[in-house]
Amino acid sequence: MATQVRVLRDSELLNISLQEIKQFFAFKDKVHKLLSKDPSQLDELHCVAKHNRVAKLFNSQLHALCTKLRGKFAGASITYIDIYTIKYNLIANYSRYGFEHPTQACCGYGGQPLNYDGRVPCGQTTSLDGNLVTAKGCSDSTEHVNWDGIHYTEAANFHVTSHILTGRYSDPPFVDKMPFLLKPKF
Repeated sequence: MATQVRVLRDSELLNISLQEIKQFFAFKDKVHKLLSKDPSQLDELHCVAKHNRVAKLFNSQLHALCTKLRGKFAGASITYIDIYTIKYNLIANYSRYGFEHPTQACCGYGGQPLNYDGRVPCGQTTSLDGNLVTAKGCSDSTEHVNWDGIHYTEAANFHVTSHILTGRYSDPPFVDKMPFLLKPKF
């Protein structure tokens, strides 16, 4: 990555955006399997614990690399944004932010607790064990963090974006450069 940054610097493209690996909430197929086979591998939020440990390790190394690159390319604008913490906090404190279902898919099949079956994508009808089943959307997606077992809902994405734009999760912080506040429409 340092070589790629050097090439960008030599090309006078000085603004660099590096996105960390997000947490592994999205891998509902793994969570679904572990819930029935070995729930001890899930953390208190029903996330795959070892996958999240790997994501945190990668993100800490990416953060360190961003800090190093800022020192090496003083004229460049390199910002690390901790999206992992924003999303983990959203799942952990979902009710504080107005959500009712932190991990249950709004558009899915299978019911509680995840409403997710990787064999039945959102909006699709599939034959399972000789029966036709359809993954349907919920009546109010603003109550859900997760849309389809993979993607966040519009409301959850708005929450994440709003937190990013505060600058509090950025290194270096950029809150002084953002003179506005977003007001949720939900």
